[in-house]
Amino acid sequence: MTEKISAGKKALRKNTIDVKRIAAAVREILIAVGENPDREGLLETPQRVARMYQEMFGGLHDDPAVYTKKFFKENYNEIVIVRDISFNSTCEHHLMPFTGKVHIGYIPDGRVIGLSKLARVVEVFSRRPQVQERLTENIAELLYRELKAKGVAVVIEATHTCMTVRGVKKPGSLCITSALRGGFLKNPSSRAEILSLINKN
Repeated sequence: MTEKISAGKKALRKNTIDVKRIAAAVREILIAVGENPDREGLLETPQRVARMYQEMFGGLHDDPAVYTKKFFKENYNEIVIVRDISFNSTCEHHLMPFTGKVHIGYIPDGRVIGLSKLARVVEVFSRRPQVQERLTENIAELLYRELKAKGVAVVIEATHTCMTVRGVKKPGSLCITSALRGGFLKNPSSRAEILSLINKN
């Protein structure tokens, strides 16, 4: 069973996004809502949307772990924090954007990762149909596993357009999620310290 799942994941990464199929589907949506896809302003809209989805969902075919393979050996065992990593993702429930900031903290165990690689990991995971809770867990789990860190903390603050521009329509609302691993999860004082540092203005 494990071999089949692994093979499936490898096959997924080899696939490309079918922009022609997306464009055809968008054309059908325009017709379904009562628009004329052949009028001048909409003629190229299906292709534009297809290219947009190709960009927004490109993370489905990328492996974020590739950015954690290169690290530096350092005798450093205190907290490292990178705050305010901006991201854009797409809610899988309504296919509407949610955007915000990711804060990452970890305690190295003899090796540190380049700071830009943390942003790369965020980018890959966010360029998929997502929910914020899973995005938070995805990032924390990968970094904890790949860095073999003593502790990892991930906090995400985001605004969801599926809540601000449709449905309940509550602009200004903010969703905050967190995922803790290792010492940050097991040790209350370490947890309080990392969350305090992340939340500092």
